[in-house]
Amino acid sequence: MRLVGWWLFSLLLLNVSPSFAQSFTHGLSMHGDLKYPASFKNFAYVNPDAPKRGELVQANLGTYDSLNPFIVRGVPAAGVGLLFDTLMVQSQDEPFSAYGLLAEAVRTDAARTFVEFRLRAEAKFHDGSPVRVEDVLWTFKTLRDQGRPSYRSYYANVEKASKVDERTVRFDFKPGVNRELPLILGQMPVLSEAFYQVAGFDKVSLETPLGSGPYRVVGLQPGRSITLERAEDYWGKDLPVNKGLYNFAKIRFDYYRDSSVVLEAFKAGQYDFRIENIAKNWATAYDIPAVKSGKIIKEEIKHSNVVGMQGFFFNLRKPLFSDIKVREALNLAFDFETANRTLFYGIYTRSHSYFNNSELAVKGIPEGEELKLLEPFRDQLPRDLFSQSFRLPESKSASQLRLNLKRAADLLSAAGWTVKDGALKNAKDEPFAFEILVEDPTFERVTAPFIQNLERLGIKATVRTIDAVQYQGRMDKYEFDMIIGTFGQSISPGNEQRSYWTSKEADVVGGNNILGVKNPVVDALVEKIVAAPDRKSLVTAVHALDRVLLWNHYVIPHWHTSGWRVVYWDKFGKPTTRPEYGMGFPDTWWMK
Repeated sequence: MRLVGWWLFSLLLLNVSPSFAQSFTHGLSMHGDLKYPASFKNFAYVNPDAPKRGELVQANLGTYDSLNPFIVRGVPAAGVGLLFDTLMVQSQDEPFSAYGLLAEAVRTDAARTFVEFRLRAEAKFHDGSPVRVEDVLWTFKTLRDQGRPSYRSYYANVEKASKVDERTVRFDFKPGVNRELPLILGQMPVLSEAFYQVAGFDKVSLETPLGSGPYRVVGLQPGRSITLERAEDYWGKDLPVNKGLYNFAKIRFDYYRDSSVVLEAFKAGQYDFRIENIAKNWATAYDIPAVKSGKIIKEEIKHSNVVGMQGFFFNLRKPLFSDIKVREALNLAFDFETANRTLFYGIYTRSHSYFNNSELAVKGIPEGEELKLLEPFRDQLPRDLFSQSFRLPESKSASQLRLNLKRAADLLSAAGWTVKDGALKNAKDEPFAFEILVEDPTFERVTAPFIQNLERLGIKATVRTIDAVQYQGRMDKYEFDMIIGTFGQSISPGNEQRSYWTSKEADVVGGNNILGVKNPVVDALVEKIVAAPDRKSLVTAVHALDRVLLWNHYVIPHWHTSGWRVVYWDKFGKPTTRPEYGMGFPDTWWMK
């Protein structure tokens, strides 16, 4: 599940066998028993005795103008999610288990028609006021009605929210199967009704919000930096789910406008930790004395997480990209092999799925239960989907690339486009031209060879780089032709797929259906995912969705790796056990 902020986690629910409501429990798990009993002291991947000290400095590219991460308007500051606690929190060493944070206990029934959360009596906001059931109810209603579109999508199936008693809140669901919904509500950050009724919820503001989380804001230089300080009186610091976490006394985020300056600032010791996403930098930029002497540690951390999809994203709202033959043609013009060899030092793997690095990635041709899901839609799907395994074009040689471009030209011709005086034009004599919008200048070197191949087809493509604030505004209103985008995924896809792909989300301002997909087959398959009664059914439905998305050529897939490439100054301690589904940084690390 993709949600905003450090504090929003992907959770799943205990598969309960009785038809009646279970009793209250300290945690919920999708598959089998919880790893940690009610009496657990701390997670296995933390050091419960980690010292609480030091200042962690990190870098961000761009700027910010808001401390409100819950609304469409504005660009929220990094780390602001650390101000807010959620009802439950996910463990990082189980695939899908969650334990109570603000809520000391939770219960539901086997059919998942409702969920109840019992709040901890000691839960408090930073001003000492208690976290109340009324705050939970107000937060739910406000996020649903005024928050980012994803909240409206996630909470749409809640029929009623009500107060059971002074510490218990209940959510009843609309008819239909939505097994993940109790967990989505467990992800809810609880906001202070009293604070926002005065401050206003829907404002772009740099006023420090009242939270209940482990950190509070202590320093602001708008657009330049933000500093958070660990709340020494944090109400939840001794909870088992928090032991060994949040070990830095301060966390500062510095902002930079240029990616090359960010790199040099790290090597100069201006900040402490860096995830290196640029292959050239990973291969060449760290051949420096500090790395050789061990002052800077360069490390690749493998993980078991699902890798989503990065690629060139079509804006399907544009008539230019409405024809699947056009989209397939442009896919053929992207030369991954040459880019991987000449730009990326051969370290990437081409992405052939929206759920790479997992059992969710589709392979082969549809068979068995997946075929049964797809069969009713046969007339609405590409014919080859049923008889061929999806593979992206390869260009391991110049002759292979020429064949790809020849195939692309044939597809464009079949779609009604003809080369006239060196330019590709349609029947109205309109040229085939579009703009690729990016916010990171690094991507200009990726787009340049792609644009050259498009020129050989008579297509005029240009690239424009804009700053982060402009870019976010354009994204919220879908004012672009093509972008380089990403879709993050979890090991258990669910309700977030509605916001990614469904027709009703395609025109919602600030929504997550960036592509503008409006496909009734996709809509139906997403509902199969949401209603999946068990893991096997979920995997089958995800395979079907993955296959349909791929065969419709909604994106031009890029590449992925199955690990994090990181560099950091040798000033940290970290637990001996790393969580299987997380990096551990920064939550479990500490300053030496």
